[in-house]
Amino acid sequence: MSETPTTCGYVAIVGAPNAGKSTLLNALVGAKISIVSSKVQTTRARITGIGMEGQTQLIFLDTPGIFAPKRRLDRAMVQAAWGGVDDADVILMVVDAVRGYDDETREILKRLKEQKTPVVLALNKVDKLLREKLLGLTQAMNNDFPFAATFMISAEKGDGVGDLRRDLARRMPEGPWLYPEDQLADVPMRFLAAEITREKLFNALRQELPYAATVETEDWKDQKDGAAKINQVIFVERETQKKIVIGEGGAMLKRIGANARREMEEQFERRVHLFLFVKVRGDWGDDPERYEAMGLDFPKA
Repeated sequence: MSETPTTCGYVAIVGAPNAGKSTLLNALVGAKISIVSSKVQTTRARITGIGMEGQTQLIFLDTPGIFAPKRRLDRAMVQAAWGGVDDADVILMVVDAVRGYDDETREILKRLKEQKTPVVLALNKVDKLLREKLLGLTQAMNNDFPFAATFMISAEKGDGVGDLRRDLARRMPEGPWLYPEDQLADVPMRFLAAEITREKLFNALRQELPYAATVETEDWKDQKDGAAKINQVIFVERETQKKIVIGEGGAMLKRIGANARREMEEQFERRVHLFLFVKVRGDWGDDPERYEAMGLDFPKA
């Protein structure tokens, strides 16, 4: 009796900013590997998450929210998003059901019509919408676009996520797994550590800090006792932003650091000694090295 063949493939998760893509990725993988924040456009580079469904390995590409780019950083993020689409066996279109069928979603679907790759629709946050409105939204979107399947989910609560993962698994091509069965992400630890701190930064400051901030892991040392000593720099564009991040008497920076360290210790399953520094670099948004550190290609124009 022959063994059941393995299948493996790529799923690109796309959608407008704040549709819940990162939350869904974490739910599909079963662990937190992508930044989740109430601020929009927090995913800057493609995060590769790895999920298992029976004999199928699903490699998820969580792309930045697709929006109308204004700055160089915006263009790099949108470029990364569409790059994820080109690599995929299946495209998973995530739509915030509460926000509905808005102009941003229409623009994304217009471009997806050029793709031959099957597109699965996931209407997210359905627990916050009346059934009648949800059915109307489903019909309107399926009238406009030939989705391979439609799922109604709540990524935050996990409702419908299992059914969605099983459907994606059956669409994957036959082939060997590309990663060990217990691996959850193809993300360098230094990058993941920076993403954790960036999330805590955004969550702590909400509207006070614009997107002109990034975090880089400058140094990571594994110590003899098994702990990790991590030095990170928070780059901001102006001195006033630096003061906001540090806070009175350093209180805000300590809070951000404590929250980030706790999550790193959970994620990495080891003690972490985290040291945060804040630097002003007004032109970091035009610095190719900063883009490389974020895993993005530097747009030439």
